[in-house]
Amino acid sequence: MWTTENRARYDRSGLRYPSDLTDEDWSFIKPLILPARRGGNKRSVDEREVMNGLMFILSTGCQWQSLPKDLPPRSTVNRYFCDWNHDRTLERLHHALYVQCRELVGREASPSAAIIDSQSVKSAEKGGPRTRMVTMPGRRSKAKSVTSSSIRRAC
Repeated sequence: MWTTENRARYDRSGLRYPSDLTDEDWSFIKPLILPARRGGNKRSVDEREVMNGLMFILSTGCQWQSLPKDLPPRSTVNRYFCDWNHDRTLERLHHALYVQCRELVGREASPSAAIIDSQSVKSAEKGGPRTRMVTMPGRRSKAKSVTSSSIRRAC
């Protein structure tokens, strides 16, 4: 419910973009991001700004190319997004936020019950949609291909 207290707490008018992280948000997220690997150079990019870039893309739905110039370059934001997806940082972040949301409304951190409706039972009996398990990636042809060199590979 929007009370005077809640309006003040969720006011984002003082931020550069409405999607930017507040200090409170960042203090919650920062410990969940893994430190830089040992032996390499120190990180030269501000991880909070990278997260602000990701939040901008997620909240606006814009393309990577439309990322504003005052945020880190799109290649940097995309690289961190891929790395955080690979090392499961995003999954840890989602889980921590999920647990916090449940606790804020006075519920157990993990649900104790699940609801299964008759429709999901019927589809389970029929087999439901199947998911393919791939154990090994296919081999790539050594022949030169016009299309493979022009298509950029995602994460």
